[in-house]
Amino acid sequence: MIHFKSRSLFCSLLLFCSVLNLHGKAAPPKPNIVYVLVDQWRAQAMGFTGDKNAYTPNLDRLATSSVVIKNAISGMPVCSPHRASLLTGQYPLTHGVFMNDVLLGTDYITLPKVFNKAGYETGYIGKWHLDGHGRNSYIPPLRQQGFGYWKALECTHNYNNSYYYAGSSDKKLKWEGYDVIAQTQDACSYISTQAKKRQPFVLFISLGAPHDPYQTAPDRFKAMFENKDLEINPNVSPAHREKVIRDLKGYYAHMAAIDESVGVLLKKIDESGIAENTIFVFTSDHGDLLGAHGYWNKQQPYAESIKVPFLLRYPKAFGAEGKTSEILLNSPDIMPTLLGLTGIDIPSSVEGVDFSEVLKGKKKDKKDYTLISCVQPFGQWARRQGGKEYRGIFTGQYTYTRDLNGPWLLFDNDQDPFQLNNLIGKPEYASLQADLEKRLSQELLERGDKFLPGMEYIKKWNYTVDETETVPYVKMNYEGKPLNEESRDK
Repeated sequence: MIHFKSRSLFCSLLLFCSVLNLHGKAAPPKPNIVYVLVDQWRAQAMGFTGDKNAYTPNLDRLATSSVVIKNAISGMPVCSPHRASLLTGQYPLTHGVFMNDVLLGTDYITLPKVFNKAGYETGYIGKWHLDGHGRNSYIPPLRQQGFGYWKALECTHNYNNSYYYAGSSDKKLKWEGYDVIAQTQDACSYISTQAKKRQPFVLFISLGAPHDPYQTAPDRFKAMFENKDLEINPNVSPAHREKVIRDLKGYYAHMAAIDESVGVLLKKIDESGIAENTIFVFTSDHGDLLGAHGYWNKQQPYAESIKVPFLLRYPKAFGAEGKTSEILLNSPDIMPTLLGLTGIDIPSSVEGVDFSEVLKGKKKDKKDYTLISCVQPFGQWARRQGGKEYRGIFTGQYTYTRDLNGPWLLFDNDQDPFQLNNLIGKPEYASLQADLEKRLSQELLERGDKFLPGMEYIKKWNYTVDETETVPYVKMNYEGKPLNEESRDK
């Protein structure tokens, strides 16, 4: 106990010293960050983007006072790779988390460690999915990557029977009811407490929904869509229409519940008097195909999979009016951009782009493409389901990818938003394809990516996989004793 009190006093003294400039005047307070990360919410599924199926009034209002990043993508559209890139600012072949259920090493310079050093308090609530020791296992502080306040579980999508571990305790606790609501209430308590302090804070709220299973939102949200006629996108086959409608109704019900919770969080921030100097982010780790092109879930380079919502509200820097930004924000770019917005030096280990000055209008955006990839297909898109390695680039207007056999997909997203017309090999687009291939080759060269078969990287990182080339979903507690198995993600 003495150790923690001493550390707290030391941090307070550091913070006091840091807020005084050379003339003895108080420097402007650092902004807080409240970062809402949801799982598998595709960018198009918002009321303000024109999705008539979605009920998202709070997010729609948030968009009117936020910078809406139109071209935010998950460069490797899978849970763990995105989360590792978010925390390190690195690409998956650098940090090694290029598939689910593997460990992000504890020696990396991560976002919470940097914020801690800058005098922030840090907190994490919800789904983690970076520990690699089993989805129900206790995660000791060493593997919490620097977060102070901690109420998390590696991974569950059983939203009404959801567990977590708190701080350094190995006691398994349970969220009451539907975990989206319970985790939001815990986040509100944290915000209320932190708002009374001088010390700035960073809080991540990581929600498992709207990831499948789709039919498990509270009844009052499911009832909103039970009799609703849904609009189905033209890239969904008529053969899948019945399943897609059923899944979409549950998907939108989860989203409506999350939207309500976003409203609760924003109200708490306003009531706490910290809205003006708080960066509020709403985003997702990747999207969801939900029947588009005949597929479900993620990993693939289609828009429903790679494009994610990204709403960034920061009244002190951006004002109260909503804006749209065209920047190509990829997963590794988030950490340096947040650090840039808070005026904290970016570690040399970071590979992503700091877009903070571009968003403020002080610099021109020089990035005209960004990398998308699948290093190793697994799980929902294993090879027996057609999964394959690919590398590609996304420019906003164009999505270009190639697999190990050569050029695979080319779409003009402006003219063909549902990506129904693959332009690969068409003579009239030969020069465009050649130009995009040149850019991709240059990007891979700069990243040192030789684009090898996925199993080569599995061997390099010494990962264990099963017959489907997927990390086995073995549940072990912190003593190495097996826990009850949950069903594998579908």
